[in-house]
Amino acid sequence: MKIAFDVDVIRDMGITRMVNQVADWGYKYIEQSPHPQINPFYKHPKASREIMTEYKNALRSTGLEISSFIVVYRWSGPDELRRQAAVKNWKRMIEIAVEMGVQVINTELSGTPNEPEICEEMFYRSMEELLPIIEREGIRVEIQSHPWDFCEENNETSDIVKSFRSENVKYVYSVPHTFFYDKGKGDVKSMLQYAGDDLSHVLIADTMNHTKHCRYIVNPPGVDATIHQHVGVGEGEVDFPTLFQTLRDMDFANRSYKVGGESIIASSLFGYPEKMKVQAVETRELIERELLG
Repeated sequence: MKIAFDVDVIRDMGITRMVNQVADWGYKYIEQSPHPQINPFYKHPKASREIMTEYKNALRSTGLEISSFIVVYRWSGPDELRRQAAVKNWKRMIEIAVEMGVQVINTELSGTPNEPEICEEMFYRSMEELLPIIEREGIRVEIQSHPWDFCEENNETSDIVKSFRSENVKYVYSVPHTFFYDKGKGDVKSMLQYAGDDLSHVLIADTMNHTKHCRYIVNPPGVDATIHQHVGVGEGEVDFPTLFQTLRDMDFANRSYKVGGESIIASSLFGYPEKMKVQAVETRELIERELLG
């Protein structure tokens, strides 16, 4: 199992300093989430020769590796032109991953819950074009549902992943999305078990149950449909003892897949960079203690 750090919270440091910081916190792997100079949200990948050379040099000097890229594109529409542009972005990002020797790209369903049928149709249209390329290049694409995607629930998204019957398509469980995944119940055990053998990646952060009254204070009220947090473990309401026990029961730490190799678990803490010098280390140590013994 690869234990990675999602660098979104420190992406403004610059490439070399960012990599060095992750190494200082004791991680061996970087989860490269959208970065304005590499793989920006929704836009075409940038990743100039100069930036990627700097990145390779920083990785070489620290001994770190990139476990995975995260990309977020509008590949599920509902606008067809945006979907076509997203497929082009995907093709370029696959080329960059191959260049960097990264076999795993994880992503979100995207789209909108207001038009779920159309968005699902467009998602499958995009995958029909992309999956042959993904399989040819030996990439493992891992899919999660994100709040406000065309599908927000764990079991339905797992079914979408399983529908491809491909070793190149797996599932991401994002812990801070737990209460969106089953409409506020937070039954992590049943959701992880439902994903089953297709679960290859877990994102670690805590969150509050947005379905409970006044968990979030917003003004005006009633606009908190997609509000959620990525805070330190213990600062929210996720049942982490059960989550870690279930991952142990599933032997998640020892999983290896035909495509992309080992399972991945990533620290996915956002919003409080001033806490990272403590929380980044605490989260890594927690994962090691709970899953590696």
